[in-house]
Amino acid sequence: MTDVLRRGRASLAFSFFAQGAAFALLVTRIPAIQDRYGVSDALLPAFLAAVPVLAGVGSVTTEQLVKRIPPSRLLRWSQPVVLLALLGVGAGDRMVELAIALAAFGLAVGALDASMNMLGVSLQRAYGRSIMLSFHAVYSLGGIVGASLAWVGAHWHLALWVSYLPVVAVLLPAALVGSRWYVDGDPGSVDGESGAESGAGSGLVFKLLLPLCLVMTFAYIGDSTVSNWSAKYLQDTLGSSEQLATVPYNVYMVTTLLGRTIGDFGVRRFGAAAVVRLGALVAAAGFAVVAGAPGAWVGMLGFTLLGLGLCVLVPQTFAAAGRLFPGASDAAIARLNIFNYVGFLIGSPLVGALGDAWSYRGAMLVPMVLVLVTLVYARSFAARPDRYGDGHERPRTADVGRGSNGL
Repeated sequence: MTDVLRRGRASLAFSFFAQGAAFALLVTRIPAIQDRYGVSDALLPAFLAAVPVLAGVGSVTTEQLVKRIPPSRLLRWSQPVVLLALLGVGAGDRMVELAIALAAFGLAVGALDASMNMLGVSLQRAYGRSIMLSFHAVYSLGGIVGASLAWVGAHWHLALWVSYLPVVAVLLPAALVGSRWYVDGDPGSVDGESGAESGAGSGLVFKLLLPLCLVMTFAYIGDSTVSNWSAKYLQDTLGSSEQLATVPYNVYMVTTLLGRTIGDFGVRRFGAAAVVRLGALVAAAGFAVVAGAPGAWVGMLGFTLLGLGLCVLVPQTFAAAGRLFPGASDAAIARLNIFNYVGFLIGSPLVGALGDAWSYRGAMLVPMVLVLVTLVYARSFAARPDRYGDGHERPRTADVGRGSNGL
């Protein structure tokens, strides 16, 4: 059974890696995509907003599908759709083809994100100790690899399909082979008949989930602020060179990887609530440093702190949902995953509007305050039925549900 867990963990980690690479290849080549299809600056925001909106629809649909279909099966078939949609974005010629490819990408990525985290939470429960951050660390690694490959494609002026085809050709069959070893959770977690989950559709359950939904939203507002505004802020506000302005996001991704790599050890030692509190404080300090930085290098220090602080919030929010709703964790995670996209949709326009109307230094204080609100809800991260920290780990569980080999 231990081998089943290990294979399940390794195959799921690869899925996180593949998704990190695919998403990075899409978002880092947006200017090239715009040029290829002749998308105007006025129309581009509509295309970009459509992806997270449709991803939210995909996540809502997944909440219903997991009542009848195991998350492993949804993940097995949604990941190839995401990769093929990425290739479609690079291979099309007309705007309608771009719209179809992005629509497929958005819907599939919602199902993919939800089902990946469902399997991650169920594996963490089976392990009896915190491993959720390690999956998101691999996602960060995939993002770094994808962004690096995108740089190579841009540097050598490769056509989008030439950049995307080798990646899809490697990742797609590998993901399909690896999907043989996905491990689903206890089947009883799907029907929502135990504990607090007997009222999965009631207002009481959403009230319990709401603090985590807010934390997820605030975390992604912070993340989208870095991804969308760090280069412009460093160059226009702090007076850096154009070349140096590209560095903060890379630094942010690297520190996100480092923080997630060691984060599980912190959860096991000090508990999830303490790690979330520390992450929120470090992230808030990062925003404060960025807002008050006298020059580019101090600003870089702020973005470094942001990576170390924000990196723990999202994985621990998914893990907390699994602990709060042990009888219906799949439904809770699918619903929580929607607020990933809510934060992404709010963050960039919010900072841009405040920057134009006020100042970009002042705009950086808004996500700082929102991240600090996480401290109010930190108690929601405290271990309830399972203690993954403070020296109270459960022994590894023999009942890991069903593997996906027979699906």
